[in-house]
Amino acid sequence: MKTGNSTLVTEFVLLGISNTEGLETMLFVLFLTFYIFTLLGNLIIFLTILASSNLHTPMYFFLGNLSIFDIFFPSVNSPKMMVFLVGQSHTISYQGCVSQVFFYHFLGCTECFLYTVMAYDRFVAICHPMRYTVIMSHRVCTGLTVGTWVGGCLHASVLTFLIFRLPYCGPNEVDSFFCDIPVVLPLACADTSLAHIVCFTNVGVVALICFLLILTSYAHIVVSILKIRSSEGRRRAFSTCSAHLTSIFFYYGPVILVYLRLASSPWLEAVVLVLNNVVTPCLNPLIYSLRNKDVKLALRKLLVQMAHSPGG
Repeated sequence: MKTGNSTLVTEFVLLGISNTEGLETMLFVLFLTFYIFTLLGNLIIFLTILASSNLHTPMYFFLGNLSIFDIFFPSVNSPKMMVFLVGQSHTISYQGCVSQVFFYHFLGCTECFLYTVMAYDRFVAICHPMRYTVIMSHRVCTGLTVGTWVGGCLHASVLTFLIFRLPYCGPNEVDSFFCDIPVVLPLACADTSLAHIVCFTNVGVVALICFLLILTSYAHIVVSILKIRSSEGRRRAFSTCSAHLTSIFFYYGPVILVYLRLASSPWLEAVVLVLNNVVTPCLNPLIYSLRNKDVKLALRKLLVQMAHSPGG
């Protein structure tokens, strides 16, 4: 396919993780272990919430959604990366690259919105406990969840359109192990200044607004907790927020480093991307199961029921 005197790119070459020559087998085993643990851990959390009636509350409804996202998010890039590590194809089709960019930002943005909704849920639970069930009704929770999906889809559609409306006629080497805006956009054989500004502004503004909303929610939460007279009451209130705050730290850290270009070297940036794509999704099952008594109790009951079920 040609445009003028230039041949349009039909595939991209993934250069992988820099400075890892000779470590491919070890990295493959490591990433496969993380990926399997991510799938199993998040699936167990989701099934536990689904099967336990005492977890059918807004807080765990959103946590179940988070588990679904953490199953899909690493699945966008991890399988292709592991194929790369075992010495198979280093190429990805143009359509495959488009799909990676879209689903990476669709799921990433949706998760960003979901963390914001979870912060609002904690705000209502702690600051307005008497009206919690009225404010966070099933209809409201469903609407907020659908809104995160739709918002993430629209966000990713805009970014993907802006990136791939540009012509790509070579070079086609992507300096990463997957397709993303920072590494694909410089390969366009056209003026990318407008797309660069709009895309990074879009990503930055969405993340910043969500982060500010989360900070606002927790500012009110902290004020409300400090008004609680008993130390046990303050401890219990803080404990319901600690897991969410930990997840936010692991989510926003890599995003800030990559999109604000704070990673000082390609190797460090690759490490940050690996943490974001492979490690962080597998941490949420640990964070929410180890730090949450209700989840641990429900999981224990579910395992006991499975052990005593016919054929178990």
